Amino acid sequence: MVVDDSKTIRRTAETLLKKAGHDVVTATDGFEALSKIADSRPNIIFIDIMMPRLDGYQTCALIKNNAEFRDTPV
Repeated sequence: MVVDDSKTIRRTAETLLKKAGHDVVTATDGFEALSKIADSRPNIIFIDIMMPRLDGYQTCALIKNNAEFRDTPV
């Protein structure tokens, strides 16, 4: 999963990861990421630190406080 408010960064990361053979889910902010995590169950999550609404630190803390996803690398 790639979480970034920058469309350019999201698209670039998505393109590179797909070329490497990975399925990629993207989100524009922490709230969208949290809503997609349960359905997509990503193996790793790349999160931008500076985002509006819910920043990367807050998003990471919420993910790590969830027993189901605390072992997912962020």
